[in-house]
Amino acid sequence: MIKTTRGFICAAVVVFVCGCAAMPFRYESPTVTLSSFRILPSEEMGPRFEIGLHVVNPNHASLKLQGIAYTVIIQGHRILTGVANDLPVIEGYGQGDVVLIATADLFNSISLISGILTEPRDTVSYELVAKLDLGGFHPYIYVEKKGDISLPRTGR
Repeated sequence: MIKTTRGFICAAVVVFVCGCAAMPFRYESPTVTLSSFRILPSEEMGPRFEIGLHVVNPNHASLKLQGIAYTVIIQGHRILTGVANDLPVIEGYGQGDVVLIATADLFNSISLISGILTEPRDTVSYELVAKLDLGGFHPYIYVEKKGDISLPRTGR
C-alpha cells in the first residue's frame, strides 16, 4: 500500500511539474516609450547618456524586471548599448519609469557622422531593441521600435 501511495504521489508531482512547464506564459508585450534623453558628464573618451523609458504593463501580473539589455541603432550603426539590473516592479495594469545609462560607441558614432556629412539627408532611421528579463521560467520580452528622426535643414 505504501509503495502504491508513494508511486501515485511521484506520478502526480511529475504530471503537475510537466503541466506547469507546458503552460504558455501569456504576457502581452509592454509598451515602452522614450521619455527622456540627456548627455551625462563623462571623464571617459566616449559620451554617456541617460535614457528614460516609460513602461506600460497591459498584463494582470506584475512585471518584476530582473534586467534589461538594449541597443540603439542609428542609420545602421550600433551607437548605444547597455544593460541595467536595478529596476522597478511595474504593477499589473500599471506603468513606471526606468532610467538607463548608456555609453556611446565612439567609432560607430564617428562613422555615422561621417556618413551623414558625406551624404546629406533629411532623416535618419533609428531602431531601439530591448530585451526585458522577467527571471525564472518566464520568457524574455523583446521590444523593438523603429522610425525616422528628422534632421534640421541646412543651407544645402
